[in-house]
Amino acid sequence: MRNEEDAFINATYRHLNNRHNNIYQFVIKYSDYINAAHDYGTGHILSMTEVHTLTYIEDNPGTTVTELAQHWSKTKSALSQTVSKLVDKGLVYRHKTETNAKTVLLYVTEEGLKLSKAHKLYDTITISKTLEDLSKYCTAEEIDAFYKVIGIFAKLL
Repeated sequence: MRNEEDAFINATYRHLNNRHNNIYQFVIKYSDYINAAHDYGTGHILSMTEVHTLTYIEDNPGTTVTELAQHWSKTKSALSQTVSKLVDKGLVYRHKTETNAKTVLLYVTEEGLKLSKAHKLYDTITISKTLEDLSKYCTAEEIDAFYKVIGIFAKLL
């Protein structure tokens, strides 16, 4: 009886693991891509996390580290480090409110605005190219289904 259970578990594991292996490979490769430094067209070298944080600040002037942490589902400490890097690079500045010295609002500098706009153009071009490449192998419905599933999967995590 135990051998039959082991065989069933092993066969089921192999089947499920083979399907999920695509996810593992994707996550590993995408993680490397996210963490790699890129020039988005202005000469500034930033990671994807940094540039998306910058663009979020540009799109939401006066946001706080707490709001960033909630938006990206990261700790305030992690986002504080990212914001500090952006401040050190002259792309973001902090502004304390007059009514509450503990509240620090974030804004992009002129250089940060240029980089954020360049990032938006860069992403528009690269995402369009990716969709074009995917459409060689997948239907529009399959691509839409992928985005739906990955969105739900992210929520489950």
